[in-house]
Amino acid sequence: MSDTAQRLLRLLSLLQTPRDWSGPELAERLGVTGRTVRNDVERLRGLGYPVEGIRGVTGGYRLGPGAELPPLLLDDDEAVAVAVGLRVGATQGAVTGIEEAALRALTKLEQMLPSRLRRRVHGLRASLAPLPHPGPRVDADTLTAIAAAARDHERLRFDYTGHDRSAGRREVEPHRLAHSRGRWYLVGWDVARSDWRTFRVDRLRLRTPNGPRFTPREDPGGDLAGHVATGLATATWQYRARVTVHAPAGHVRARLPSGVPVEPLGDDACVAEVGSDSPHLLACYLGMLDADFEVTGPPELLARIRVLADRYRRAAPDDPAAS
Repeated sequence: MSDTAQRLLRLLSLLQTPRDWSGPELAERLGVTGRTVRNDVERLRGLGYPVEGIRGVTGGYRLGPGAELPPLLLDDDEAVAVAVGLRVGATQGAVTGIEEAALRALTKLEQMLPSRLRRRVHGLRASLAPLPHPGPRVDADTLTAIAAAARDHERLRFDYTGHDRSAGRREVEPHRLAHSRGRWYLVGWDVARSDWRTFRVDRLRLRTPNGPRFTPREDPGGDLAGHVATGLATATWQYRARVTVHAPAGHVRARLPSGVPVEPLGDDACVAEVGSDSPHLLACYLGMLDADFEVTGPPELLARIRVLADRYRRAAPDDPAAS
């Protein structure tokens, strides 16, 4: 294959990702000049690929929708990944309405795979043990609409039901979609609250049309994954406490759910922002830290700790001989 053909394939692969690419970014990725990038873009357009040019300070290129679907070019690893993803989507996905379409697409893809890749896909398929999806399912059209609004930097308007069953209307700058623990989440900037929020997609109902365009923001706290993990770990807590634990932060993090904030206080102490649905469960969790700790509130938690402390003392009374 010629260098130009290989470069065009690489350029097409980059443009197929759901984002906008500036000319300098593409030139750096491909190791060529900006002029070569422009020439290659024109070559792709001549082959029928609808490469759109975006004007302005943040301008660049993206692969737009076309009247006809041009050939899709995948390398070996991409083809295997798509096949496995379609298999999972057809049997145990969390998105409604795509099972049959995923199975049809998988059948077409496997017919086109060379034998070496077909064996890899069949081996992976044989090792999969489909399990019923335990969480709520979301509509594919809703996910597509959210992803499109995030791509086009358009505000979303939707009705939302919180975990406490409160209902309200939200206007949000969509940032990313995330999937965790069998659920889909939207991470976005809540306009009315002037803060980042994480929303369960199965609890929202989109309103049309979308709102005005917005300027994208940086990842919340510079760490999107950490923000989502903390939000999922703490969102449903009804009782919260700031606890000083006399143990290294690593010791405490290993005994708490992922995403619970733990702030080091030197080498042998830390502060943990903990919570639970009930003061009894929270008191039990604190006892499982296997370290001394200090709690100043809330009153319900303090009362429960005293009850548990008395119960443990009665269960293991002092040994007279040891005294």
